[in-house]
Amino acid sequence: MSILLLQLFNGLSLSSILLLIALGLAITFGLMNVINMAHGEFIMVGAYMAYMTQQFFQSMIPPAYFGLYFIVSLPVAFAMAFVLGWLLETLLIRYLYGRPLDSLIATWGVSLVLQQLARTIFGAPNVAVKSPEWLEGGLALTSELTLPYKRLFIIGLVTLCVIVIYWYMYRSAGGRRMRAVMQNRAMASCLGISTRRVDAQSFAFGSGVAGIAGCALTLIGPIGPSIGTNYIVDAFMVVVLGGIGKLIGTVAGALGIGIFNTMLEYGTSATIGKVLVFTLIIAFLQWRPSGFVTVRSRSLD
Repeated sequence: MSILLLQLFNGLSLSSILLLIALGLAITFGLMNVINMAHGEFIMVGAYMAYMTQQFFQSMIPPAYFGLYFIVSLPVAFAMAFVLGWLLETLLIRYLYGRPLDSLIATWGVSLVLQQLARTIFGAPNVAVKSPEWLEGGLALTSELTLPYKRLFIIGLVTLCVIVIYWYMYRSAGGRRMRAVMQNRAMASCLGISTRRVDAQSFAFGSGVAGIAGCALTLIGPIGPSIGTNYIVDAFMVVVLGGIGKLIGTVAGALGIGIFNTMLEYGTSATIGKVLVFTLIIAFLQWRPSGFVTVRSRSLD
């Protein structure tokens, strides 16, 4: 029973990480239909913001307050990724709407530039971010079952992010404008909504969420210029499996992939488990091409 509960927790932990990474992509790709290959580099930016915040606290802040650096790094990572996302949308993405192949190639080029910039500033080797003391250790439920505080914190952070994004998209004026523009741009423009501004805000918001994901990944292991490329395929897979443009579908896709991946890896190996997960996803998409959740629309395509 302890082994079963541990595997379920590992699956939930992996699902939370995938969900946090895919939440930003669910906005830029799911709602805006922009294939952003630089999404992984916004994750990298958030990770390096956590590293720089740690360095600042070590050199400028009394040691008694060092444990607060990670809390401070979360809004810093969001703000930096938000600003970079706004600049990218204003200078490049804005001119590529409706041209998916061009946006894919352009953002892939941007990802290479950002990776090289990170190597120039921080160096090619990976750097480590020390976890705060209050995240060390774990919650011992039984003698054989201990839940790490880091993983529990990530699960709580993901839950908070999902609640905030849901409130923003479905309960705030900005979220309603964003969904209106994505569903019917011409009608939203006729009603006085500045579609250009909404585009920039939506893309920047999705990029900021990716920055928070990068900050959370520093709790798992060392970070480097290519940290985002390790997760970009999984992020697209979660969004496509869950259903384009629906937040609940993204949550369902992350839970399904994380739990199945953990269970299959436990019974086989990491490589075979990954292959089996991809096979199941392909088979499922053959049955339901639109994913778990389908967007209802009155338009006739």
